[in-house]
Amino acid sequence: MTHLTLHEWGHARFGENGLTRESADALHAAACAHPLAREDATNIMVLGRDRLIARQMVGIVSAKGSSLEILPKVDPEDAAEDQNTVRHRLVRMLDVALGLDLGIGSEAAIARQKTSLLEILIDAFATRLLAEVRRGLPRAYVPREDDLPALRGRLDVTRQFTRNAVRPDRLACRFDQLESDTPLMRVMAAAVVFLAGHARSHATRRKLDELRCTLADIPLVPVNRLPWTQVRIDRTNRRWAALFRLTRLLLQRDWQATHHDTEAPEGLTLLFPMNDLFEKYVAVLLRRALVGSGIELVEQGGHRACLGAFTGEHLETGNVFSTKPDIILRRGGETCAIVDTKWKKLGSDPLDRKHGVSQSDVYQLMAYARLYRTKELMLLYPSRPGEELGERARFGIVGGSECLRIASVDVALKEADLTESLARLCAKMLSRRPSGDATAPMPTLVE
Repeated sequence: MTHLTLHEWGHARFGENGLTRESADALHAAACAHPLAREDATNIMVLGRDRLIARQMVGIVSAKGSSLEILPKVDPEDAAEDQNTVRHRLVRMLDVALGLDLGIGSEAAIARQKTSLLEILIDAFATRLLAEVRRGLPRAYVPREDDLPALRGRLDVTRQFTRNAVRPDRLACRFDQLESDTPLMRVMAAAVVFLAGHARSHATRRKLDELRCTLADIPLVPVNRLPWTQVRIDRTNRRWAALFRLTRLLLQRDWQATHHDTEAPEGLTLLFPMNDLFEKYVAVLLRRALVGSGIELVEQGGHRACLGAFTGEHLETGNVFSTKPDIILRRGGETCAIVDTKWKKLGSDPLDRKHGVSQSDVYQLMAYARLYRTKELMLLYPSRPGEELGERARFGIVGGSECLRIASVDVALKEADLTESLARLCAKMLSRRPSGDATAPMPTLVE
């Protein structure tokens, strides 16, 4: 089994670390089968003449006899951080962004230096499920029908006088029975069996074997026929909610970015676009930072269109080229700021007036300022670990008093520290005085 680890935009030549042309072809085919893959999977990886090149997706790509782990990297030219540190950071981002609650198991798995992201997630699943099973399985009333010697529940009159017409000693009963055989537990039992075929660690396999024995009374259902829509999380099983999200992540095409092929049990593929993951991670922490402030955070909202039919008069709304800002901050239903996240490296040249900001990103924020009638805009980038974070620059937009801020945050910080940094950024952005104040004039971004 060939296992490779690359960073975003990294590459591996054929012949290095056991990578052959055949295994590269198999990995590329697995990437092409992913639902997020574009033509020839060029947004996931590129199959070159003598190498395999990773793009801006992170996670695991698996094929028969080989697997590829892609880890995030802010600066493609920086090779200072070791893989375990980056893998740990990715697990934390997934934990926060997807609400997986990996507090039990994931830290221990990382401490034991698991070899891949997939192994960490499987170990976290096994550890969490084992802990919950030992506390007791959730049970629910399930409708049953049976022929009994005494009445239980209600009598099924139709069946009694047809099927049991010649059996006066039996009563056709309909009743509710409290059982552990629920849709939720069927999903868990299927996940245990499925993931047992992908776990490499002996410790993880032992946990999964124990779970298989514990859940032996739960009927096994094929993964492609699991009752996902029938699972109900309520007050009786609320502690299983995060574990169910993790299970769905591992087995189902969820969050627009996970995939496994039930026809190819030798591989399991989990991929996450870093732009989307960074955006979701920031949104979750920023929502925490705004608790009690009266500010509402809306993700991927707005949906205002840029263009409409020309009438020669003032156009209030459009119906062509809809927009979807990453994060909208509202107070009392009014848009007070827009934040757009970008998983890119900002420039470090102090003489660069643009700070490495893309011109297309600036145009995008200018359109948001016009459509959503807001004067506070921010482009938020990741900073390199240990680099100074916060607001990097402020620009004014010609023809108005809007402020476009360029800022960065360090994703290597602990969640509490990062939340505090985001709170300071937002407080500074939302406390700007109206035009005409005594603040210094802001420079204008020019090409």
